[in-house]
Amino acid sequence: SAPCHAACRPGCLQMSGNLFAGLPPGQARDEEFDALLSRPGLRIERIVSTGQCSPPGFWYDQAEGEWVLLLAGAARLRFADEDADRELRPGDWLDIAPHRRHRVAWTAPGEATVWLAVHYADDIGD
Repeated sequence: SAPCHAACRPGCLQMSGNLFAGLPPGQARDEEFDALLSRPGLRIERIVSTGQCSPPGFWYDQAEGEWVLLLAGAARLRFADEDADRELRPGDWLDIAPHRRHRVAWTAPGEATVWLAVHYADDIGD
């Protein structure tokens, strides 16, 4: 993402945009991660998946919390402490606590699965 004009606050990467602009057509090789806003203890990003999932045996174990909203497409997340995948459809959101191990089990192949992820420090607002 390109920095925006001089009137923008520090940490802002763009003044505005459209979350559905510039989506990859069909199946892309890798997921796309686009930072939209960054502040101390807070990062907002758009993630676009087109059939990707976490590698076998890989688990995210993040120091920060993550609130995620599925905007388009379909996905399944797996948590290490649960027996089954969680299916996500547009409009579904969840809050992932820091260090809660999770992985992307599946995303819809050949179409854009668009996520809005808000990463936040565990102590933000304390």
